[in-house]
Order: sequence, then structure tokens, then C-alpha cells
Amino acid sequence: MVVMERKIVTAVLLWLILVFRPLTRIYANMEGDALHSLKTNLEDPNNVLQSWDPTLVNPCTWFHVTCNNDNSVIRVDLGNALLSGELVSQLGQLKNLQYLELYSNNISGPIPSELGNLTSLVSLDLYLNNFSGPIPDSLGKLTKLRFLRLNNNSLSGQIPMSLTNVSALQVLDLSNNHLEGPVPDNGSFSLFTPISFANNKNLCGPVTGHPCPGSPPFSPPPPFVPQPPVNSPGGNSATGAIAGGVAAAAALLFAAPAIGFAWWRRRKPQEHFFDVPAEEDPEVHLGQLKRFSLRELQVATDSFSNKNILGRGGFGKVYKGRLADGSLVAVKRLKEERTPGGELQFQTEVEMISMAVHRNLLRLRGFCMTPTERLLVYPYMANGSVASCLRERPPSEPPLDWPTRKRIALGSARGLSYLHDHCDPKIIHRDVKAANILLDEEFEAVVGDFGLAKLMDYKDTHVTTAVRGTIGHIAPEYLSTGKSSEKTDVFGYGIMLLELITGQRAFDLARLANDDDVMLLDWVKGLLKEKKLEMLVDPDLQNNYVEAEVEQLIQVALLCTQGSPMDRPKMSEVVRMLEGDGLAERWEEWQKVEVVRQEVEVGPPRNSEWFVDSTDNLHAVELSGPR
Repeated sequence: MVVMERKIVTAVLLWLILVFRPLTRIYANMEGDALHSLKTNLEDPNNVLQSWDPTLVNPCTWFHVTCNNDNSVIRVDLGNALLSGELVSQLGQLKNLQYLELYSNNISGPIPSELGNLTSLVSLDLYLNNFSGPIPDSLGKLTKLRFLRLNNNSLSGQIPMSLTNVSALQVLDLSNNHLEGPVPDNGSFSLFTPISFANNKNLCGPVTGHPCPGSPPFSPPPPFVPQPPVNSPGGNSATGAIAGGVAAAAALLFAAPAIGFAWWRRRKPQEHFFDVPAEEDPEVHLGQLKRFSLRELQVATDSFSNKNILGRGGFGKVYKGRLADGSLVAVKRLKEERTPGGELQFQTEVEMISMAVHRNLLRLRGFCMTPTERLLVYPYMANGSVASCLRERPPSEPPLDWPTRKRIALGSARGLSYLHDHCDPKIIHRDVKAANILLDEEFEAVVGDFGLAKLMDYKDTHVTTAVRGTIGHIAPEYLSTGKSSEKTDVFGYGIMLLELITGQRAFDLARLANDDDVMLLDWVKGLLKEKKLEMLVDPDLQNNYVEAEVEQLIQVALLCTQGSPMDRPKMSEVVRMLEGDGLAERWEEWQKVEVVRQEVEVGPPRNSEWFVDSTDNLHAVELSGPR
């Protein structure tokens, strides 16, 4: 009967997750659905959309996507990504989108008229693609649009008269298409140069320099004629003419390189890096940190080549690089939106991160800061992450043995304890999982990605509207309220322990094939109730483990993943339990509480030493995220 009840509850939860996706926030909202529709409609040979994972909390954690404080998508950056396929009409649902950057791809088909619904749009960059068909008349509704670049496509038809209503338009480029007919002339388009309409053979009108059929011809402006000097006795002074000619020639000589460079950039747009000195605060002392130039890191990573990508996450991409001295580094290119005056704040945050020095924390080696770029430089971790060693290792490499896994459990606990108890202000990680625990040359655990979330004041709990993390790792109170604390990290650590023991993912739909729970925590608890401990342990260990030690780690994991954050231990207590101090007492006390709870809720205790089932107290509304 108990097993049947558990299956019914699990089935209901899965139904809520898979059917009512907006309620569970797997896609967060219809914006996530719209972007996921775009992903499925595009060919992505370089896997730049790999992070657009429906198991993540919301699209704000996807790379190439930027959100505001209300969790609304305001920017999509997919330039130079070698994407092909067609756009989808669902993009019109991104009501708060301000920047849509899809330049320099191979995207074809029409420009969806639904883009006219994006009334907050400031920049629309679709140049250097294969778009065909007309320019949608609906773009004239984008009254906030300042930058419209549709050049180097195969667009046809006439330029919509509605575009003249966009009074905010500062940059317009429709060159190198197949447009035809008159350029609308109500004074608005006269502000743009002929280059904006170049190489559209059938366009006509005063801006293009070509009169339209049936229209009266117009004359080009008279050429500039140099005037004789004021003091010259005669209007036809040879000296004045020579001086004027020399001046004109000099102007042309100096202007030619600039014109040529501008033409080259327009014909072949690419990602440029401008290493402009940023505002610095002399009172911020960065100790032994090195300040890298953008050029150094560009050379080290081969211009941030896709072949050097080590990983992607909610904070940005990580690239493998080799510095001029031959040392290997990992360069994290942060994706957060740049705001004016953010340089000093960035320096302060870098200083705080650099002050967190511990054997089990990833050491910050240096940084780079320009008005447009924020990069952090770390030592390269030769053995990757715990997640990659558990699930992505080549067959030729041996699996992590049990002593190494125990050492990883203790080392990562020590690192997190240092962040919580020895940093001022304390640092809350907010995304503890196997993928963020790195391994050095000796397979020692090194906690990475700390300090990139908002730093938490030691007196106050930080509340954010943007939940960061991955389904299966997130504490229920964080998912439902957006409130994070040390105890949210403790929950994530507990799930990471289960990953170490089982080798499985925290959330895996593949387990449905065996009629098992998709959540690793519930799957583990279900097997424990059935006293099937041997089925929990990673098969890669091939029974080379100590059963008593496995049970101890599971006990620590269950204590860390209790539903109430107040009941979870502190990370400093976890360290002591892993070192053999206090686990037995804490576990016995927890069991007594569980016996009382179950007698109240479901009658006499079950015949098992493993009591808790996370589905007993999990209400469906807790899956819906912050409201």
C-alpha cells in the first residue's frame, strides 16, 4: 500500500512537471517556450545553444540570454554562431526584448512580422544572413528602435513607408539586398547616407542618387570650387588655386583609409575587441592579482574560439587558454549586462573573490576589465569537474575510485565552510553541484564559480528575483521564494554527495524508462526504503567500496537535504561529521524526529531504518518558482 501511494504521488508530480510546464517553471514562462522553439527550429553545428536546457530553472540562466530584475528576457546575443534555419513567430512573445542580435549567421526565410510586437526593441541586427522576402511593415511599430541593420541579405520588395514613423532611428543599413522602388522621402530618411541603401539596384530617390521613373530629374549639388584668398589681388590667383587643390588632395589622402576601413567593416562584420582603459579606483588594492589586457587573453584563447570552450553556464563561457609564458589558464568570459559605472563595482567584487584563499577554493589568478568586457582568469584544472569525471570520461580513463570520492566530499565541504564562516561578507555559492567542483592534478576538490552570484551581507539574507541553479540541485525554499542562505548551499552539497555515490544526474528523465523517480533524491530514498543499498552505488566502482562508509555519506546527504533549512547542518558541522565527529548522534536524533513525524502523518513507523520520503511534504506549488 505504501509503495502504491508513493507511485501515485510521484506520478502526480511528474504530470505537473511535464504537462504544466509554466507552473513548474521548467521553461519559466512563455518567453522560455518561445526561445526553446527558436532553438528547435535552428541548426546549431557548434552547440552554442547547448545551455538552452529545459531542465534549468528559467531562460535567464541560459547563455546568450540576458534578463532584467523581473526575470524578463531583454537581450538575445547569437551573432557569429554559424546558425542556420528560420526564425519562428514565437519571438514576438518576448515583450520586453530590447536587443535581438542574430548577425553573421546563415539564417534564411522571411523576417517574421511578429517582430513588430517587440515594442521595447532598441536594436535589431539581422545583417549578414540569407533572409528573403519583404521587410515587414510591422517594424514601423517599433517606436523605440534606434538601430536597424538588415544589410547583406536577400530581402526584396519595397521599403515600408511605416519605417518613417520610427523617429528614434539613428542607424539604418539596408544595403546589399534586392530592394526596389522609391526610398520613402518625408524627411526622415534624408538623414541617412547613400551607403545605407547601396547595392540595391532598383532603389531610387534623392537619397540614392538615382531618380525614379516618371519623376522629374534632380541635379547633384554643385562641386566645391576653392575660393581665392581674401587678400589676393585677383580672383583667378594661381596661388589660391594650387593651395585649394593641395588641401583637397590632402583631405582625400587622409580620409581614404578611414573610408576603406569603414567599407571593409560593413562588408565583413565580425567580433572586435577594443581594449579601452576602464575607470579604476586607486583605493582598491588587488594584491597579487594580475590585470591582463584584452589582447593578451584574445591571443591566449585564439580569439575566444569555440574549439577552446571548456564549459558554459549561467555566468558565461569558460575558455582554455595558453599565456605567453606557456602556462595554461581557464578564462571565464562573464555575460552579465554592462552598466555605466560598473567598473568600480566589478573591481570591488574581484577583490572580495581574491581574498577567499583556501586549498579547496579555485584561486583567482587575474582579471581583465574594459567598458565592454569582464573576464576572470583562473588556473587550468587538468582533471575537469567531478561531473565530467563521473559521466563524461573517455573509456580509456579509469573511474574515480572510492577513496578519491571520499576525499572530494571532504575537500568540497571544507571549501564551502570557508566561504560561509571565514569570508566577510560571507559568500553564498547558490549553485553547488558536481559540475562546479573541479579537480586539480592530484584530484583534490576545488570549489569553483563562487563569488559570481550576489555577495551576501553577513547579517542579511539576500533575496533575488533571478533564481540561479539547476533543477534537482535547488533547495525547495530557494525555488519557491527566491531566498538564499548558507542552507541552500548545504542542500546543493547534499545532492552533490549523492551524485558522487551514484554517478547519476540530479535530474534525469531517462530514469522514467525504469519506472523510477526523475529526481535523484527521491530515487535514492526509494531504494533505501527497500533496503537496496547496493543498487545505489555507482556501477563503475565495481563493488570496490566500503559499505559502512557509503552509508555514512548517505546519512550526511540526507541530513543536508532536509525540507526545512533550519534542520540542515551548517557546512562546518558537515566537515566535522565527515571527519568522524558527531554523525552518529546527529543521525540518531534525526531518526527520532522522523519517527514522531510519521506516527502523526501516516501511522506506525515503517519497518526500515530509512524513513523520509521527500514527496511526503512536497506540495506542487513549490515547483513553481518565485512568484
